[in-house]
Order: sequence, then structure tokens, then C-alpha cells
Amino acid sequence: MLKLGVPSKGRLMEKTFDWFGARGIGLRKSGSDREYAGAVDGIDGVELVLLSAGEIPRELAAGNIHLGVTGSDLVREKLANWDMRVAELAPMGFGGADLIIAVPQAWVDVTTLDDLDAAAAAFRRTHGFRLRIATKYHRLVRDFLRDQGVADYQLVDSQGATEGTVKNETAEAIADITSTGETLRANGLKILDDGLIHASQATLFRGRRHNWTDAQRAKLKALQMVLGV
Repeated sequence: MLKLGVPSKGRLMEKTFDWFGARGIGLRKSGSDREYAGAVDGIDGVELVLLSAGEIPRELAAGNIHLGVTGSDLVREKLANWDMRVAELAPMGFGGADLIIAVPQAWVDVTTLDDLDAAAAAFRRTHGFRLRIATKYHRLVRDFLRDQGVADYQLVDSQGATEGTVKNETAEAIADITSTGETLRANGLKILDDGLIHASQATLFRGRRHNWTDAQRAKLKALQMVLGV
């Protein structure tokens, strides 16, 4: 039996059901909306497991599910060496959002990462502590800024309304997901010209654990043939 992990609620679940349905595989919840059991129609040997999108990367890496649908940003954030632990089978064309770095619009001289690096060094000299960047994507942001040579900063955790942290004076800049940029602009923020960290979308992943049976591998091939991936 192959276990397929799918987001348990919201538009991501609905779009995932639609994506599979358009390819001849019916996914549906069993029972009430509060239940997290599901059913698969159109192919035998596949079990639907409904999870939060944030749980799916770890469950894939642990081998508790074989396939999973979640945001490509979540896999990269939650799994160190993610490409050695899971494999991308298919980008699904929905759930798109960009993980970006944004600074106050009032910083007219800061439009690039080089500008941010210079501003961060000046900020530390002036204030005696490092410029704060609010985010919940610590791994992705830290790796990106390291690769871009930005050093004089500190990450502060934000699990709520990250865009409001600058107005609330708990951070000087942010790194967050955005689709249209409207919320950023409403909070007086602008995206750096080269501040795109990752363009995320919903993606079908396969776990790389080596404990797959021959029957499971054969079922995966059959499912890929049906889905065209």
C-alpha cells in the first residue's frame, strides 16, 4: 500500500483534489469535515492520509508516508539536505507564492542585497546591535543571505503577522511569503530587487527512504503512468 499525504483543509486541499481528479484519480474525505480519513478512487493500493501541510515534509522524510503534496518552500525549510531525503515528482501549478526579503519603503537608498548589507553594517555601528529580520523561514533565509554575502543581521522569529513587525518596531526588515505584494505595500514595505529567495508552489514529492517494497515501487510506477508524471 502506498500512503499519499495531502493537506487536510483549505484551498490547498481543494486544489490538490482537483489536480488529481483532472488526471483520473479521485481523492475525497471520508465522513465529516472534521475527520482526517480519506479515500482514493481510480487506482488500487493507494491510501489517502490527510495532514497539515507543515507535517508532510517530516512524514515523508521519516518514511511514514510515501508520497506527499505540500509547498516547495516548506520542504526546503523543514528538511536539511532536502533533496537527499525527498524527490520532486511534479510541480502542480497552484499555491504559488514567493519567499522574499522586504525593507521599509522609506529606505530609498536600499534596493538590493548589497545595499542591505551596507545598511546592516551602518545599523550595527549606530545602534550597537544587529539589524533584525523577522521571519518563520530561518533555514531558507539564513542560507540565502550567507550565499549572498550579507552578514550583519539577526533573525527574529515571527509566526504571526510578519508584515506588521516593522511597524511594531520589533524588526527592521522581513522575509516572508507573498503572492501579490498588497499586504507588504499596506505596511509600508518594498521587496528588494534581488530579494527573491524561493518561488514556491504546491508540489508532489516522493520520499527517498530505501525501505520501499517491490510492490510499492510497482504501484508508484503505475500511479505515475496514470498521472503523467
